[in-house]
Amino acid sequence: MDPVRFGLIGYGAWGSHHARAISETSNAELVCIAARSEAAQSLAREAHSTTEIVSDYQELLSRDDLDVVDIVVPTHRHQEIACAALESGRHVLLEKPMAATVDGCQRILAASERSGRLLAIGFELRMSRLWGRVRELIKQGAIGQPRYCMIELWRRPYRPGAGGWRFDRDRVGNWILEEPIHFFDLARWYLTESGEPNRVTARANSIDADRPLLSDNFTAMLDFPDGAYAVISQTLAAFEHHQTAKVTGTEGALWASWSGAMDRTFEPDFFLRHHDGESVRQVDCGGPAGEVFELVQQIQQVCDSVRNGTPLHANGHDGLHAVQMCLSAERSAEMGESQTLSLA
Repeated sequence: MDPVRFGLIGYGAWGSHHARAISETSNAELVCIAARSEAAQSLAREAHSTTEIVSDYQELLSRDDLDVVDIVVPTHRHQEIACAALESGRHVLLEKPMAATVDGCQRILAASERSGRLLAIGFELRMSRLWGRVRELIKQGAIGQPRYCMIELWRRPYRPGAGGWRFDRDRVGNWILEEPIHFFDLARWYLTESGEPNRVTARANSIDADRPLLSDNFTAMLDFPDGAYAVISQTLAAFEHHQTAKVTGTEGALWASWSGAMDRTFEPDFFLRHHDGESVRQVDCGGPAGEVFELVQQIQQVCDSVRNGTPLHANGHDGLHAVQMCLSAERSAEMGESQTLSLA
């Protein structure tokens, strides 16, 4: 079977990992990369000598030899580029957040529906041998009915991004849309059987008075219709990268932990433990965990969806719901009161 042909738009720190993942996937081919800066183009040529490098994403979209467009650009460009890629007749893998606004997400969804093309959102943690294994065990009934979920990240400050976009509120939206959006998605996924979350209460603050709306410390509580709830917390005022997920149910508990000196390390420390109400066992995850590994799994899954029609790991509706939860949490933190959620 012919490989799935990818065009990549964006070649920054994370975009280069996307290029690596596509190149490492046996049934994928990296045909073209669009990178705006000369420095990024030079790095792309050095790493991918047989791939065509262009400066304008419209030039990439004008090609007739692409099946999937992988979009890894700053948040404020997602809507424009994703809609253009879908309207060109290509399937799309779009990094999270889907867009910085609900309207932007809805416009991208509408473009996907009009085109009939697949729209995958980059929630690669769902593919994880660690974080994904938690969901598998919940579905298998390993802890009975889930009642509580806690997902927490302790890490060093964010990188500024190309041109400092990640510290520019007009371009990034807010920092809840950066990593906590993964945790909102995981919490909703882990507690699928509890129904859609219906309320969020959040608190946040910053260690820098010059950027009060970009919060270093953030915590939210997400309520579900059956009384289950999830706590999501992050600090960017710490060091290294340490993430934890804990889920308790009526018949047991799960504890997943991941640590690395950097978020994109190839040599992490991680574990998953299961308590069945009587004893604790170490769960074999079957291989390494971390976003650099999960990205390869995500590319493979997109290829399988394109060629074989297998379900996407996360679709446009998942992307929309995650943005809705994050924006409602932001309003809660700013107003000091809970916000009702209506995910549809």
